Amino acid sequence: MSLDFFTEAFKDDRLTWFLNRGTGVILLVLMTLSVALGVLSTVRASSRFWPRFVTQHLHRNISLLAVALLIAHAALAVIDEFVNIRWWDVLVPFRGEYEPLWLGLGTLATDFIIVTVLTGLSRTRFRSRTWRAIHLTSYLGWGAGLVHGFGIGTDSRETWSVAVSVLCVGVVVWSVVVRLGTFGTERRLERHSPAGSRRQARARERSR
Repeated sequence: MSLDFFTEAFKDDRLTWFLNRGTGVILLVLMTLSVALGVLSTVRASSRFWPRFVTQHLHRNISLLAVALLIAHAALAVIDEFVNIRWWDVLVPFRGEYEPLWLGLGTLATDFIIVTVLTGLSRTRFRSRTWRAIHLTSYLGWGAGLVHGFGIGTDSRETWSVAVSVLCVGVVVWSVVVRLGTFGTERRLERHSPAGSRRQARARERSR
């Protein structure tokens, strides 16, 4: 198979559209898994069948894979000549000529993801509270990406596309519900632990 075959193939608008849309859908799925695993990785409890570090490593690796696919998705959007999307539209939101609102939401999602991943890789350089506050922008990035795909995708109202979006929302909501459900158990365990008892004793002394 010659190089000319690939050159001609990439000149076909249908191929670039399929690749762009395909990477967008897969990217949404990866972002959903990353967000859900990020939420579940904060659960302190674990089991011998599924240690906590497995969830944390999966979260990080899927996030890095999502970034790689995000770069490909953005590059395909710029390469595709069917609509005028310039390279700076990938980083500067709401300045594009084509569908500025929906495209801008995709740009916001890109910016949030980049910030989240970079701070995640350099976590030790930040204070714990600062890192958590920055990392929470991943929720905004996921939400912006979800709305971006639904608004700008030409097949986003198709049954399969709506099903993917609904499933992704369900996975994130489920992970948040699971996390909220563990707060009570963790607080009870902390109260009965030696460190928790010492904190309670110090709090009682201050209140006197």
